[in-house]
Amino acid sequence: MPQLQLPFFPAGMTLINANVGFHREDDTITYFYGHLPVFRHDVDDHRSFRMFTSQLYINGSVKQAEICRAFGIPAINVKRSVKVYRDKGIAGFFKEPRRRGAAVLTQPVIAEVQRYLDQGKEIAEIAGLMDLLADTLHKAVRSGKLHKPKKKL
Repeated sequence: MPQLQLPFFPAGMTLINANVGFHREDDTITYFYGHLPVFRHDVDDHRSFRMFTSQLYINGSVKQAEICRAFGIPAINVKRSVKVYRDKGIAGFFKEPRRRGAAVLTQPVIAEVQRYLDQGKEIAEIAGLMDLLADTLHKAVRSGKLHKPKKKL
């Protein structure tokens, strides 16, 4: 027969609600359900924080407003995290974000610009020929995507 477990929290505990709390010790945050530790992560591990607080909400252990109040974060942050959890699961928090690829300087364009540079043309001239901004080409040279040939003395 199941027994009723009274919530018992150690000293220094911050309550999220009557059943759930967390405790920070050094650089680690530990979450407790009653007196049982249920999850732990580093203070700077924001992905784990978002994942676990979303999981607490999805499981019905806490309300979104309680998370906002306990951690001092905006409600929209919690709502976004819950949406990620519902749509993509736990893996959604740990995937690298998608980055936009090269919009102007694609590999064929870089190859053509480099060919012009190797022929000795100036960046301003190449930009005019290829309908590009000279600043874009200068930035590519500084980042190492393109290289100017050494001038002969």
